[in-house]
Amino acid sequence: MEELVDILVTTYNTNEKYLRKQIESIIKQTYTNIKIYISDDRSTDENVEKILKEYEKKDERIKVFIQPINLGYNKNFEFLLKKSKANYVMFADHDDVWHRDKVEKSLKKIQKENVDMVYCNCRQIDENGMVLQDDYFKYKNVPLIKGKDKLAISRCAGLGCSQIITKEVRNKMIPFKKNVIAHDWLAAFIANEGNGIDYIEEPLFDYRLHTNNVFGGRNLNSNILKWKEKNGEGYESYLKYRKDVIESAYLKGIIMCNQYCKEEENRLFILEAKRYYESLLETKKVNWNIKKYFRVLYGKNQFKKSIREILLFHFPIIGYIKFARVKIKCKYKMICDQKGNN
Repeated sequence: MEELVDILVTTYNTNEKYLRKQIESIIKQTYTNIKIYISDDRSTDENVEKILKEYEKKDERIKVFIQPINLGYNKNFEFLLKKSKANYVMFADHDDVWHRDKVEKSLKKIQKENVDMVYCNCRQIDENGMVLQDDYFKYKNVPLIKGKDKLAISRCAGLGCSQIITKEVRNKMIPFKKNVIAHDWLAAFIANEGNGIDYIEEPLFDYRLHTNNVFGGRNLNSNILKWKEKNGEGYESYLKYRKDVIESAYLKGIIMCNQYCKEEENRLFILEAKRYYESLLETKKVNWNIKKYFRVLYGKNQFKKSIREILLFHFPIIGYIKFARVKIKCKYKMICDQKGNN
């Protein structure tokens, strides 16, 4: 008998075109023994609920929940995890497009390798479906983990919408504890303490990038420009940017993991990483303890990312040059584009 796979989808004010494409791509999977749980986080766009109810009537595998209040991204996924009963669980964003064999290949891989999580590669597309990047692993230097690896503690291993996890991971994830910042990072950490992790290099879905993305996707220049628009330029703004990156993208992640940690070796590593990040937050000009970076954050597929991170973490003055030049480069590009259109 085929294993049942639960697919968890959260929605909020989703563009109708994107929502329909995503749902259609899931219900047309080659692997058909699936249950699709969709939770709408109290969209203000009434059309979202209408579309979801329409699909619920069309396909008995779909179960829709409309939240009475806005829960927020993580809490909405927690709600769905509590509804899930299957031995295998997959997360889905509301605006991506799954390739027809995503479920089939993900399930086959996790069963064959006997691990607790598998994550897959994807293509990055724009709002119109045009392919921007055909290898997200390479483009974003996604950590590549086979078995067990410290990178599953110090980094997020794979986008949530790329993951399949076992029921055992799901059970240990819920209820969410106080400092959960990302359900996908948490899933990877718990899987890493269990039977481990594996990955699929083949892109199995199209990850949509647009102005409303909650996490991921944007490149460094885009992130810096977004920061400058809100916080201004100058060295003080850069130091605040650096502090925000270290705290939000690194320190808060290991604090989250520590709440769920069961293995003493991992707890000691978390303490080491925490002290390292805290020392970086005190650095204003130069931090020479680069060896600690390689101990905490370096691993497979991290070479290019490590160069950027070392400059940001250990040589703030040099990192500021990149920060300061981003807007100038973009202005120059805009001028060139305007000239080219004349």
